[in-house]
Amino acid sequence: MNSIRRPFRYRNDGVIFWIIGLNILVFLAQQVFGQRMVTTYFAMIPAAVIARGWVWTFVTYMFVHGGFSHIFFNMFALFIFGAQVERQMGSKEFLLFYFLTGVLAGLFSFIVYYLTGAYWVRLLGASGAIFAVQLAYAIFFPDSIIYIWGILPLRAPVMVLGFTALEVFFSVTGLSNTVAHFTHLAGFGFAWLYFLIRFGINPIHAWRR
Repeated sequence: MNSIRRPFRYRNDGVIFWIIGLNILVFLAQQVFGQRMVTTYFAMIPAAVIARGWVWTFVTYMFVHGGFSHIFFNMFALFIFGAQVERQMGSKEFLLFYFLTGVLAGLFSFIVYYLTGAYWVRLLGASGAIFAVQLAYAIFFPDSIIYIWGILPLRAPVMVLGFTALEVFFSVTGLSNTVAHFTHLAGFGFAWLYFLIRFGINPIHAWRR
């Protein structure tokens, strides 16, 4: 357990800007080489993972997006929340957190799609990892006020719990089925486990304090 919780030497190198930049480069590549071609090789498609062994897509799916609004809102959220979380964690810890939660969210989604027979679904976007970052933000800054749509003020933990409830609702009802709600929930779930295992922090206890 001590080895699992051994901290990295703290450095804040602003790696979120590299992550955002890489997302933008891939998005530009989608425009230059064609949305369909880039998405085929970078999105996580269960059939391609099973038949062709395209396991790299558990990482690359986080860097392809379905359109301008998709990448804009994802990168805006990553900038708003990720900069503060990286400053709190340090860059090495943030990279481990971001990619581990993102990959595990993709793997969880693969299992869900496989079990439900959705072999040709294309999973793309950074939302799973970004939902994890939002949970981390709510743990580190529980008194922070977030203005949803620039109007509705909510404390960060309330925002996270509200988003979680919405994702559960959409997952159960099947509404808005073009959005990977299970991936978002997995991002929250694996972030929760990360804080429990890596830091020994239970988010509920942190919020109660």
